[in-house]
Amino acid sequence: MFSAIIFDCDGVLINSESILRTYHIRHLAGFGLHYEPESYSRKFKGKAWPQFVALVEEEFQEKFGKPLPDGCFDSVRDDTWAEYQRSLGATDGVEALLSSLTLPKAVASNSHAASLERKLKLTGLHAHFDPYLIALDHVSRGKPAPDMFLHAADRLGAAPETCLVIEDSTTGVTAATEAGMTSWGYVGESADDPGLPDQLRAAGASEIFVHHDEIRERLG
Repeated sequence: MFSAIIFDCDGVLINSESILRTYHIRHLAGFGLHYEPESYSRKFKGKAWPQFVALVEEEFQEKFGKPLPDGCFDSVRDDTWAEYQRSLGATDGVEALLSSLTLPKAVASNSHAASLERKLKLTGLHAHFDPYLIALDHVSRGKPAPDMFLHAADRLGAAPETCLVIEDSTTGVTAATEAGMTSWGYVGESADDPGLPDQLRAAGASEIFVHHDEIRERLG
């Protein structure tokens, strides 16, 4: 059915999306930008850090008519890792899914390579993908451009049209669709975003799953 499987990382393999969302909502409120979980996810979910910052800067400028305060993101990296060290873990059922797969697999993330490797090692998933860890550093354009998935397919020696992508954001599903790949949406970490399944389908996801056990069963 498929020749290779490519996984997104944040929100698919690990619970980092929910941790990051909680932290970012709290941090952004500190300088006047307030989001509910669903509105935050709709605007920022799956975005790379430069895209996130650009969107925040744009919204702050529109709301207050001035640039963001100097240094408002200086502590974010250290604070985020402190949150991860307290709470980061693999998503429920993903270890069983990965252990059951016989197809070649890669992870493709809008994170930078050092961050991606660090998160996978912290959650015990690194060995499942090494050396097929594809990050922003490896392509000229991150998701929603297709470059990252096409690079992953090339590394795996698989034709794009035979690859399956597991994604949890419209940003990632759009990239997979542009790459000519089949994408399945995973929404198991997105209980606060009830509209996400329909959004993923609209972006091109052919099936939606709420638990990795369902994906494992679907793949046989």
